[in-house]
Amino acid sequence: MATLRVHSTESFGSVDGPGIRFIIFLKGCAMRCQYCHNPDTWAKEGAELIDSADLLQQALRYKAYWGEQGGITVSGGEALLQMEALTELFTQARTLGINTCLDTCGQPFRESPAYIEKMDRLMAVTDLVLLDIKHIDSEAHKRLTGHPNENILAFARYLSDRQVPVWIRHVLVPGITDSEEQLTRLAAFIRSLSNVQKVEVLPYHTLGVFKWKELGLTYELDDIPTPTREQIARAETIINSKP
Repeated sequence: MATLRVHSTESFGSVDGPGIRFIIFLKGCAMRCQYCHNPDTWAKEGAELIDSADLLQQALRYKAYWGEQGGITVSGGEALLQMEALTELFTQARTLGINTCLDTCGQPFRESPAYIEKMDRLMAVTDLVLLDIKHIDSEAHKRLTGHPNENILAFARYLSDRQVPVWIRHVLVPGITDSEEQLTRLAAFIRSLSNVQKVEVLPYHTLGVFKWKELGLTYELDDIPTPTREQIARAETIINSKP
């Protein structure tokens, strides 16, 4: 039985996939996003080790509330760092008729044949991928997260080639991810994909700053304001514009 490193669960999630969802937050992430609201999920240490069958039993307690669209969403940390155990969890969920959703930034993705084979097995039991694209420019992405984005964009193209349904998510950080040039480039990239069902512009917020302080980490975006409704609407217009 596969064991997952779990940070926490949420019984009635309403923003991480369609319908009402049981959300499983895993521990462990290589990204160091400057605006991360869950830095307590970065380290692998301190996780609760739970096997996939027990997680499903926890989720099933709330199945009556899911409706036709709901199900389970696995988020992070970075869920793809536990891909084999995640595949077992989703396989069991599919057997029970549970909708499966993966929330990921795609950073662990590699184009090696062995990795692709494992990813194919996971995608065969995944109903939807929520893919975070932090920044379309690789150098800017590295400054923002600590990692370049070439493998993340390759993952997006892989999902398109496999026709795995995807919702693209982009966090709008004023002065960092909101320029017309980068939003236009992001829009062009999204248009090159054939599997995107939805694009969500998520406003930057500071709700997780207290966690940085509790962990003794320096939060470098203290002077960044939350985007206005007008800024969000502008970004949505650019991203959804036709060439």
